[in-house]
Amino acid sequence: MSQTPHIQSNDWERQRAFLAVMREGSLSGAARALNVAQPTVRRRIEDLEREHGVVLFTRSPAGLMPTEIAGELAAHVEAMSRAALSFARAASAEAGSAAGTVRITASEVVGVEVLPPILADLRNRHPGLVIELGLSNRSENLLDREADIAVRMVRPVQDALVAKRIGAIRLGLHAHRRYLDIHGQPETLEEVKRLGLIGFETETPGIRTLRASGLSFGPEDFIFRTDSDLGQLAAIRAGIGIGVCHVGLAARDPALVHLLPDVFKMSFETWVVAHEDLQHVQRVRLTMDALIKGLTTYAK
Repeated sequence: MSQTPHIQSNDWERQRAFLAVMREGSLSGAARALNVAQPTVRRRIEDLEREHGVVLFTRSPAGLMPTEIAGELAAHVEAMSRAALSFARAASAEAGSAAGTVRITASEVVGVEVLPPILADLRNRHPGLVIELGLSNRSENLLDREADIAVRMVRPVQDALVAKRIGAIRLGLHAHRRYLDIHGQPETLEEVKRLGLIGFETETPGIRTLRASGLSFGPEDFIFRTDSDLGQLAAIRAGIGIGVCHVGLAARDPALVHLLPDVFKMSFETWVVAHEDLQHVQRVRLTMDALIKGLTTYAK
């Protein structure tokens, strides 16, 4: 095992360049991400390698490949990057002020389709707030302060987190009326499969959950495949086939039909979660309260 060299505090700009290359896979991509010139990124990487006597990247047809030591260092620099972002949010305003930056993480569909009106109302009432919204189906680590607040479809188990259950968001099978006018309306789950399903490219926990709800299928059964929940929702709205989406979202669009509601029933328990140390920070408390109120109404 190679030895991890000591990283000095004045290396931060070089470390940022290193992390950007790790993430982007090229000097040009890192330069765009950092909004600096490509030679600047190259020089910072070379300075870092020379200072610590290591080789961080090797060239290949696919781009810059990280060495073993680069892989070891990446986790440390990622942690430093998260800490720097968390520091910036914490320093954005006094703890008792209804202003400053709050970072929220939520799934694609909730973040794009459900949260914006809630956050718009929050910002109208508290214009000093700055909202950062991370869209990911991955549960970001609140203990490491990757986000201040998370909207999750699973109850957190860590002791240091405060969680408020907002209810169960119901899912159902839906199709556009235009699609049903052409192909007919299914009366059984087998007919749903025959008429054309929208689904995932790869096996996911979501598929296993759907199977447990009575819809047994695999990727080979789908006529349209994407691992993006937003992509699936767009396909349903476009009339490509039958898919699963939030009942509440579909109810907003009279052109979408809820199919077999008594046969196919599924829901996700939903939680608004924050680190216990942040619940007394005014901007976090205000944002959390707004999310709880808005999502509770949506779930109902």
